[in-house]
Amino acid sequence: MSSTKSHAAVMLRRNLKHITRNPISVFNAVLMPIIVMLMFVYMMGDAFNVGVDYIDYATPGLMLLAVCYGLGATATSVNSDMTKGIINRFKVMDVSRGAVLTGHVVASLLTNLIAIAALVGVAFLLGFSPAAGWLEWLGIVGVVVLLALAAGWFTIALGLAAKTPETAGMAAVPLIMLPFFSSAIVPAEKMGPGLREFAEYQPFTPIIETLRGLLAGSVQTGVLITALAWCAGIAVVGYLWARSTFTKRA
Repeated sequence: MSSTKSHAAVMLRRNLKHITRNPISVFNAVLMPIIVMLMFVYMMGDAFNVGVDYIDYATPGLMLLAVCYGLGATATSVNSDMTKGIINRFKVMDVSRGAVLTGHVVASLLTNLIAIAALVGVAFLLGFSPAAGWLEWLGIVGVVVLLALAAGWFTIALGLAAKTPETAGMAAVPLIMLPFFSSAIVPAEKMGPGLREFAEYQPFTPIIETLRGLLAGSVQTGVLITALAWCAGIAVVGYLWARSTFTKRA
């Protein structure tokens, strides 16, 4: 167990170094969500009638977007490990196989937390005024961590299943686009028929509404349970798929 933890720490340090040496991945993960926030708040915010200040409405959805924007780099990175021969070198050195995947997941999680912290900081500068207490903020952190882990494992599974790093990056695009078809930007009830039903029943909408409720100081129990169930289900599917694919390919 101690050996596995040590290997996972080494893999985490390796992945973090790769991230810091790739300016594009840092831009996509940290700066792009802030640019999107500025665009929607300043350029389009007045066009949306959501009943509250638009920065208060949009911040929860943009927090989820911040998680999704770094997924392409994660999928590409894990696929590069599989296709460029580094896994064979790890096998020769008797590195724990689970540590390789864990390193990618934890690196993705830390990147997401940094991105969300930067996003929330900018939101406060733009007038964001949540009513959440310390208990609600703990709940927000818990939901974000669970979401980041679920998205991380599922993205790693996509990256392992892809044949090349390029296709791995493209495989993550639907996850990046899915929040735009949720209640992240506008309420689902303001959308047209068909799209409204899709937005209401897709996984990201209850997660966003849970974050929105926690930031407002009150959250519906049913929405919270649905969000947690989606996160747990995606995490389990992603983990099992990733481990199975990694075992076959490694």
